[in-house]
Amino acid sequence: MVKRVDVLWPGDERHNGRLRRVIYKMPFGREGAALELVHDVEPERGYTYTMISREPGNDQTGRIQLEPLGPNRTRFSFEERYHLTKAPYRWFEGPIYRFINRQNEASMRRASQWLSDHPEFRSDLVATG
Repeated sequence: MVKRVDVLWPGDERHNGRLRRVIYKMPFGREGAALELVHDVEPERGYTYTMISREPGNDQTGRIQLEPLGPNRTRFSFEERYHLTKAPYRWFEGPIYRFINRQNEASMRRASQWLSDHPEFRSDLVATG
């Protein structure tokens, strides 16, 4: 679902406070853009982000995590929560969530397949720049 990410501010040495602009796919071939603040970074393991909305209370939060399971095995996990409180978004919450969840699931399956196809992957060697 994410088409491009632009880093607007790098954050500290662990990337806490990183500010990025995310360009993403929307229904009916449209594009959206959002600002995300990265925090709670665990180097080479994961991070949390908050997608900052124009309206207070409508922010989304997410967490991406890599968990080593032993030699040549890594668990990839992703969680995202939406907080739609304003009309008209609240009225279309179900269809919006279904679209986003389908896109996220497809992305996670591709990432999981990539990890399966590359058993040599070591999360401790990932560049975090």
